[in-house]
Amino acid sequence: MDQHNSIPHYSLSANEDNHFKRELKIVGNSLLERPKTMRMVEVETGILRPNICRHIAALRKLKNIVLVYKGHCPYTKRTAGFYSTNLSVYEYVKGGANGK
Repeated sequence: MDQHNSIPHYSLSANEDNHFKRELKIVGNSLLERPKTMRMVEVETGILRPNICRHIAALRKLKNIVLVYKGHCPYTKRTAGFYSTNLSVYEYVKGGANGK
């Protein structure tokens, strides 16, 4: 098995594994556009939030996602983390702009 695969390997059936990879790619692409909360990704993609949480955990393990900032979620009206797979957004926010 190629150890440089960008998607972590889990012991799932082939069909479940393909479904996980497909969802992971959709979540990653959604978070590439702009920083979003898990709830925002759920509304946009239709993928359930617990699954998005698992995908974000997998991406964090690979260091392919960053928590850009915490702010007010427009859906839940609560403080939530805004994540992005676009690492240049993180560098921009870290460099002085607050991106909110």
